[in-house]
Amino acid sequence: MKKKILIVEDDLTIQTQLKTLLTGNGYEVFTVTNFSQIMEQIQEFAPHLVLLDIKLPENNGFEICAQIRTFSDMPIVFVTSSNTDMDELNSIMLGGDAFITKPYNIAILLAKISALLKRTYFSSQTEIFTWNGAVLHLESSMIEYNGQKAELTKNELKILYYLFKNAGKICSRNDIVDFLWDNQLYVDDNALSVNITRIRDKLAAIGLIDFIKTKHRQGYIL
Repeated sequence: MKKKILIVEDDLTIQTQLKTLLTGNGYEVFTVTNFSQIMEQIQEFAPHLVLLDIKLPENNGFEICAQIRTFSDMPIVFVTSSNTDMDELNSIMLGGDAFITKPYNIAILLAKISALLKRTYFSSQTEIFTWNGAVLHLESSMIEYNGQKAELTKNELKILYYLFKNAGKICSRNDIVDFLWDNQLYVDDNALSVNITRIRDKLAAIGLIDFIKTKHRQGYIL
């Protein structure tokens, strides 16, 4: 199935260039035309990734990014001529996944999109992992044990995916962080601890007690 990309860009020339580029690289592409109803179009098209400008006719890209994050973890790539450090910092703080300035390098843009899609949706969403009676369903973002299921957020799913792939081995905190975010500079170390705690609570609720074990100063192991 083709991955769907939504372009939120009011410059028609750049909009057309991006659509032609992405369509030619195998993506299904939709462009926003009514900037007073961006959120409605996002929810209707249900993209896998959004390319988002900052300066838009109705709302700015930061506001759109913040609104998307209230209901979705889809990758958001800012493609913009606003290239100050503060703009980039704001994009990160509001949940953006990448910040690319115009004029953009086509190869870098395509590589970033590809990497984000692979990292977010994995190589095979139908793959299932099992360990000690627990079943991890990537397609539905669920973990199952003895007929009971718990729904997982994107990061919770990624953490468990990494631990299941390395089941029986100690996974260091740094390795997990690298897998999750690719760049530790923008991650508070507490974020991983918070996610692990939430996962453990969900696991306990379906009967998986002490499923993720902490190895002091080493990391975690299933």
